[in-house]
Amino acid sequence: MAEAPQSNSTFSRPTFFILTGIPELGVAQAWLTLVFGPMYLLSLLGNGALLAVVEIDSTLHKPMFLLLATLAATDLGLATSIAPGLLAVLWLGPQPVPNVACLVQMFFVHALMAVESGVLLAMACDRAVAVGRPRHYPVLVTKAHVGYAALALALKAVAVVPFPLLVARFGHFRAKTIDHAYCAHMAVVELVRDNTRASNLYGLALSLAVSGVDSLGIKGSYGLIAHTVLRLPTREAHAKAFGTWSSHICVILAFHMPGLFSYLTRLFGRHTVPKPMHILLSNNYLLLPSALNPLIYGARTKQISDQLLETFAFRKSQF
Repeated sequence: MAEAPQSNSTFSRPTFFILTGIPELGVAQAWLTLVFGPMYLLSLLGNGALLAVVEIDSTLHKPMFLLLATLAATDLGLATSIAPGLLAVLWLGPQPVPNVACLVQMFFVHALMAVESGVLLAMACDRAVAVGRPRHYPVLVTKAHVGYAALALALKAVAVVPFPLLVARFGHFRAKTIDHAYCAHMAVVELVRDNTRASNLYGLALSLAVSGVDSLGIKGSYGLIAHTVLRLPTREAHAKAFGTWSSHICVILAFHMPGLFSYLTRLFGRHTVPKPMHILLSNNYLLLPSALNPLIYGARTKQISDQLLETFAFRKSQF
């Protein structure tokens, strides 16, 4: 029997990697499919239903709902980019993944995360105008402006292209085994024997330029909304204004809070938080928001919930 490679072994640009999921859990990690499987199914059904409702109902062809549809499409893409492979690794054990496929997955994960962050910023700005300048909203926010926002989101995705290309330049790896359930950038870079400074610096700059700027814009928009709401004269006006943007805050919290917790545990808890917890948080960060977003909007946005009930009632009456 051949001996396992030692820690000082070097592989010259492997043609494939092996995803192990959470090896510390052993066969017990198969039970996690009972968590992530329903989460992915909920994402497919919920976001698919939201897209269908916006497509069917012409009264929803407005900037706010077009942004919701963009968010739903992004969530579908993000969940689908990792969930099938994740479930295969958890249920069947370690799975090989070609080098090129690993880089493609890395691109889509980071590109779609950047797009989703940008969509949340656009939605925050949309609500800020709706609450702060309701009379001028139809003029200030139009379908054309949504088109410009979509173009900006596409440019953000393009900015991610050098990310996997920098990883593709690495020629020497200490192992082929990735202790993760998908091709996470940090998990792959940890295997590299070459100088990773350029890749790390670009990743940091990209995070600051994308997530950092978006977070500041989102906080500023909701700060303006809160300021406007508090100046309204009556409690009924407070409740109405709060209802127009509370669902957006729930979605932003669902997206940013798991990511912030995952980042802080990786930054400050590298030696205190077990590695399986890091992997679980990373997977949860990508899948949980895509499952929660359609539930939040379906429950808190009257036009969408009414259209869903009307559609289901019509389908039921046909049988």
